[in-house]
Amino acid sequence: MPITHYIILSLALFSIGIVGVLTRRNAIIIFMCIELMLNAVNLLLVAFSKMHNYAAIKAAADQKLPITEAILNTGSEGQIFVFFIMVVAAAEVTVGLAIIVMMYRNIHSVDVNFLNRLKH
Repeated sequence: MPITHYIILSLALFSIGIVGVLTRRNAIIIFMCIELMLNAVNLLLVAFSKMHNYAAIKAAADQKLPITEAILNTGSEGQIFVFFIMVVAAAEVTVGLAIIVMMYRNIHSVDVNFLNRLKH
């Protein structure tokens, strides 16, 4: 599958996430849209790392070099970044949901516009 399909899918997911963050008032839905944007970036990182891996294998084949373990592991950097992003996202989910639960316990609402009224 060409890389353009992955770019278009990632762009669509990221755009849906941005629209959700900017238009919704529910804190849980905003939180889910932020996670959707993170997953769109993760998809793009994996797609680019696989593209880089295929390019390295093709370059080795064109030069008549043996495909060694070093060339096969060329495209794994993006997947390692995705793993760390997922670990940070899991921590973010834990802290974010704790904040949302405490907000609901204190003001009995998850409407973020109500939080703006608490400033004054």
